[in-house]
Amino acid sequence: MQFRYRTLSLLFLLISCGPNKEAIMSAQAYIDEYTSTLLDLYYASARAEWASNTRIVEGDTTNASRTNRANEAMALFTGSSGNIETARRFLKNRRQLEPLQVKQLEGILYAAANNPQTVPDLVKARIAAETAQVEKLYGFEFHIDGGSVSTNEIDDILRTSDDLQERLAAWSASKEVGPELRAGLVNLVRLRNGTVQALGYDDYFQYQVSNYGLSTGEMVDMMDKFNRELRPLYRELHTFYRYGLAEKYGAEVPDLIPAHWLPNRWGQDWAALVSVEGFDLNAALEQKSAEWLVKQAERFYVSLGYPQLPQVFWEKSSLYPLPEGAAYKKNNHASAWHLDLDGDIRSLMSVEPNSDWYETVHHELGHIYYYMAYTNENVPPLLREGANRGYHEAVGSLMGLAATQKPFIQGIGLDVGAGEVDQIQTLLKEALNHVVFIPWSSGVMTYFEKDLYEGPLPEEEYNRHWWDLKAKFQGIAPPMERDESYTDAATKTHINNDAAQYYDYAVSVILLFQLHSHIAAEILHQDPHATNYFGSVETGKFLWSIMKTGSSGDWQGLLKEKTGKDLSAQAMLDYFEPLYEWLREQNAGRSYTLPDLD
Repeated sequence: MQFRYRTLSLLFLLISCGPNKEAIMSAQAYIDEYTSTLLDLYYASARAEWASNTRIVEGDTTNASRTNRANEAMALFTGSSGNIETARRFLKNRRQLEPLQVKQLEGILYAAANNPQTVPDLVKARIAAETAQVEKLYGFEFHIDGGSVSTNEIDDILRTSDDLQERLAAWSASKEVGPELRAGLVNLVRLRNGTVQALGYDDYFQYQVSNYGLSTGEMVDMMDKFNRELRPLYRELHTFYRYGLAEKYGAEVPDLIPAHWLPNRWGQDWAALVSVEGFDLNAALEQKSAEWLVKQAERFYVSLGYPQLPQVFWEKSSLYPLPEGAAYKKNNHASAWHLDLDGDIRSLMSVEPNSDWYETVHHELGHIYYYMAYTNENVPPLLREGANRGYHEAVGSLMGLAATQKPFIQGIGLDVGAGEVDQIQTLLKEALNHVVFIPWSSGVMTYFEKDLYEGPLPEEEYNRHWWDLKAKFQGIAPPMERDESYTDAATKTHINNDAAQYYDYAVSVILLFQLHSHIAAEILHQDPHATNYFGSVETGKFLWSIMKTGSSGDWQGLLKEKTGKDLSAQAMLDYFEPLYEWLREQNAGRSYTLPDLD
């Protein structure tokens, strides 16, 4: 397939230094034509990907084939030599163009770098490899003691069981898929690097980071800064639970926490270790349906002054677990989808009435409303994304945090207990979600993927390097010897199908506390530990003003404009200061074994 574009003969003769009407008109004609073709191909690709994620039938290659064809067609277009050459020529005279046009042309080149048709065989092979990897990951059947189990069942054991042998069996089961994914991951590293190197990037990690307008070094420096700022607090948490969990399980206090002691497959969220007295959200949700959780989350956003979710969301989303005995599987990892960059918005979840899914539903609808906000006439389709990728996650996480604070919960009529809530225990639970996440996201995941692509990391070092990073940043050790017959990193979905972007989540956590601090102090005038966003139209307007611009401006300037501050962990440190002082008292006389950061 070939794509041809009409270009004005005057296009490459323009030499003026300032904005030029004819240059602007020529650039817009090209951008409009590119956008029109892209939207059709993008929608076809997204629908195919949706089918590949929501209906996985063992042995049936129909969806995989359709996804490959749709992605190849889009890659052929976005990475065409004509698009690369045309965008580059316009950008050579960028000062003649409107800023919004420059942003779109840069986006066209960025998309081309992932699919350059100067190396068509590499691109085709990468697309096929990514599709195969996703199907292998989500079509995998996990087992405990010979019986098939879902990932939800594995997670439930790790959250609730006091039996170390049962915990070990569940944790081990969660890693069974790793060896199945190693060869595919090795191949994807080669293909992803080769693809973007064709357009001058050093490696795939650098390519993804460039979306922020940063170099690899600048991104890693920002991640290191977050880690250093939060390390004292994380060290106190790590020490507190080394001793507490050892006592619980009747074991010697370890230097590194065994991975199966923790309530999450990757040790990225320890919140299930704490049950806050006077605040039992799980008990409050037991009598609710999964459907109630989703509708209640919609009611929250509507209370902020936002519209109801469109009918297409309810008709086409996949929101709940598959019925028992279903003849196919689906991806159980929660996600939000903007399939046509216009009105077709959907979510893929497996909602059950518990506190984890309650928070997740509010988070995913945050993405959905972000899509709705920037789908407007002032934001061209090519710029319909977050101010940066971290902003999207920040808005979702912010709404998840807001929806779990007690005044909010009580305000929507959920009975989580009438007694006084212990602030320290509440902060502890929140810290085990958010603070614990920073060394995982900005440390383990960021460094592993940087080394995976930048090195590239030798295949025979995958597992060793993974556990070295987990020891260094998280202070976590495997419960048993994990040699190179395992590929534990590959059990994390993002390593396979959302590659080299996990720092987005670290940015989002820092950003969410900065936004929450601003909302609490400047809009609600409430204690940031006990807010109630529900019904606050002013809060809704503030967030909408951030979301509605998409990526049409500078993400750093947007934050400064809306909050008066640059991105910093200070708001997060302030939020958890009472907990930090309490932990220091609890840990008096105990040994600290979390390694210092270089």
